[in-house]
Amino acid sequence: MSKILVCGLVNIETTASVDSFPIEYRPVDYRFFGIASNPAGVGLNVSIALNTLGDEVRLCSFVGSDCAGDIIKSHLSSQGISTDNILCKNKSTAQSVILYDKEGRRNIICDLADNQELSYDEERFVSALEGVDVACMCNINYSAKLLHIAKEKGVLIATDVHCLGDIHDEYNARFMRTADILFLSNENFIDREQEFVSLIVNEYSPQIVIVGMGDKGALLYTREDNCFTFVPAVFTRPVVNTVGAGDSLFSSFVHFYAKSRNPLDSLQKAVYFASYKIGDNGAAKGFLSEDKLLELINK
Repeated sequence: MSKILVCGLVNIETTASVDSFPIEYRPVDYRFFGIASNPAGVGLNVSIALNTLGDEVRLCSFVGSDCAGDIIKSHLSSQGISTDNILCKNKSTAQSVILYDKEGRRNIICDLADNQELSYDEERFVSALEGVDVACMCNINYSAKLLHIAKEKGVLIATDVHCLGDIHDEYNARFMRTADILFLSNENFIDREQEFVSLIVNEYSPQIVIVGMGDKGALLYTREDNCFTFVPAVFTRPVVNTVGAGDSLFSSFVHFYAKSRNPLDSLQKAVYFASYKIGDNGAAKGFLSEDKLLELINK
């Protein structure tokens, strides 16, 4: 069992099915069992995935003193994840609405509330870092303010900058400067993945870069041997909703890499984990335990 710190957003997520994009206007649209609300957010998604895989998770985040915050804390507790480092400082808990079609495409509408204005308690963060194997620092503002602490403590830092389009984007550059393991999506540089990663490596020098490429798979770069490796996608069950696919790829890679320090093997397992996850509806649903995942891989 690895000890992994996660610092990132938690929110209430509402998913709603639509026929297709763009959405045709209708005054009323009835969706029977097509709408669901659940705790989610990158920090929670990653924490639940890691916990399901068998890791000890320490989640640092914020909620509001409202019913949404109570639901999130209750859900985390029910999963065996401590809420000791969830601070109630928000004016209101963050929320998101995700529209998804039959092809698994999605449109995410995210209301961060006042999360970007908050600063996490540094002493509490230092305490939470004690003895961890990896710090997953999600790219929200209060997490960026803590990066220097994790770096000074010598903790392995993993981060996901999601849909990056400019390697000099100053908001995400804070994370790329300190990341040992860097994840991102290829949505803004399709068919230019190696070129884009090379620019990142020359500018920031992460140890490992992984590019999620949707239904094509993922691209791995390792600085140790200056090598690119493509890992193709796999099919495990029909796609329901692709939301949270990147979070599941990220968290499962971190889980296996924390144990083995083998990046290729970890990514190959993570591709299976993410493939199975998107057969469920909801960013924090559809996760397999390590034993169940290995059974699936070895079928």
